[in-house]
Amino acid sequence: MARNFNFSAGPAMLPTEVIERAREEMLDWNGSGMSVMEMSHRGKEFVSIAEKAEADLREILSVPGNYKVLFLQGGASSQFAMIPLNLLKGRNKADYLNTGMWSKKAIAEAKRFCNVNMAGDTSGDNFTTAPDQDALNLDADAAYVHYTPNETIGGVEFGYVPETGEIPLVADMSSTLLSRPVDVSKFGIIYAGAQKNIGPSGLTIVIIREDLIGNPADGIPTMFNYATHADAGSMYNTPPTYNWYIAGLVFEWIKDRGGLSAMAETNQRKATKLYAAIDDSAFYANPVAENARSWMNIPFTLADPSLDGEFLSGATKKGLLTLKGHRSVGGMRASIYNAMPEEGVDTLISYMQEFEQKNA
Repeated sequence: MARNFNFSAGPAMLPTEVIERAREEMLDWNGSGMSVMEMSHRGKEFVSIAEKAEADLREILSVPGNYKVLFLQGGASSQFAMIPLNLLKGRNKADYLNTGMWSKKAIAEAKRFCNVNMAGDTSGDNFTTAPDQDALNLDADAAYVHYTPNETIGGVEFGYVPETGEIPLVADMSSTLLSRPVDVSKFGIIYAGAQKNIGPSGLTIVIIREDLIGNPADGIPTMFNYATHADAGSMYNTPPTYNWYIAGLVFEWIKDRGGLSAMAETNQRKATKLYAAIDDSAFYANPVAENARSWMNIPFTLADPSLDGEFLSGATKKGLLTLKGHRSVGGMRASIYNAMPEEGVDTLISYMQEFEQKNA
């Protein structure tokens, strides 16, 4: 069966091979007589699934031994509160870089618990750039520095990892984790909602340096304490077991395709050709500064916005789905995560050129 190309920003397209394998194992996983959805999270069957998934993720990312890998619920949005509740450790300041919608949400939540120093702010550029390292106004007394390496809505991406010295760096990598290699040792915490490059929505990955676990804020809810989950192997309560299983299949798929270096090569090639198609046209435009363009989320506008509806309708007929831009930005957005094949990007480019010829 031919599949459409789903350009949704999340929940996003999953690898066909992963879905097919999940279908094969749906009723009976590995001769157990059970679907993974029916398994006890403490039974030997699911424990083996969970342990392999964590081992594969550690291998793919080369996670150092002094980091815990947690499989949690609550989405990245829960981390907006968990981070200050666990990392302030008696301080009342944290640094945040404001580069778009998701960093704004993280900042708003952090302000409930501490004073936020805006160490970088691109709102004056309408969130179309990323601040340079030498433009950052870091506070030496901050408990941590938080940033969003890729803003899913605006399509803005940092081309570097901020240097923060001894202050822990925290990154919301929801839309970039597993799209390329990353030096985990540069971060105190990496967190990511699964619904981009990892698996289905409902699972959140947190990679946290062990020295940052413990001594949380007084009165913190048990479920918001990183130690609760680290001490229990992410099984203090019933975790999102099926989502964890699917994530494990995605990790195997990445390994089979050559790991993160291979992912990066393909992802960069996909993004480069789509940006070239936009830049070579007078009919389409991308608002983001060239040195801050995202590999994963590519917004673009039509010269005549009144044609947006016709463009989207025609795209759907071609099997090009979910291209409408976020309501706060408008226009179009093509999210081209790991599971989006190059064929999908090529088909989109061909349709864009056909539409331009018809309507320019």
